[in-house]
Amino acid sequence: MKKIFIASDHAGYNLKSSITTKLKNIIDLGPKSNDSVDYPDFAKKLSKKVASHKGSFGILICGSGMGMAIAANKTRNIRAALCYSKKNTKLSRLHNNANIITLGERLINKNKAFSLIKIFLSTKFEGGRHLRRVKKI
Repeated sequence: MKKIFIASDHAGYNLKSSITTKLKNIIDLGPKSNDSVDYPDFAKKLSKKVASHKGSFGILICGSGMGMAIAANKTRNIRAALCYSKKNTKLSRLHNNANIITLGERLINKNKAFSLIKIFLSTKFEGGRHLRRVKKI
């Protein structure tokens, strides 16, 4: 089974808590409360874990998902995708081989988040012509 890491900032804490309750075998990297924290710290912590565990995935949550995506993508071999629809989530895996999904707690509800995570974790990278492009990132 592939490792799945999760982290958030204070704005994504409630959604993170819901996800960790629903998904089993997920590794929670914090924070442990909704006290104010800096999202780049948690994005970096999770990104390093995903980069060092081949085939693992990450879930990052903040208010919009955008800050986490920007911060996570600073780490080598990380392809973090801000996901907000079924189609863009599926394409992030099929074409970009994204290994981290970022979500915005202020923009999507729990049911949508669960649906997007399920799509993200179950969709396989197509490879082929897309592999050439991913290697250029």
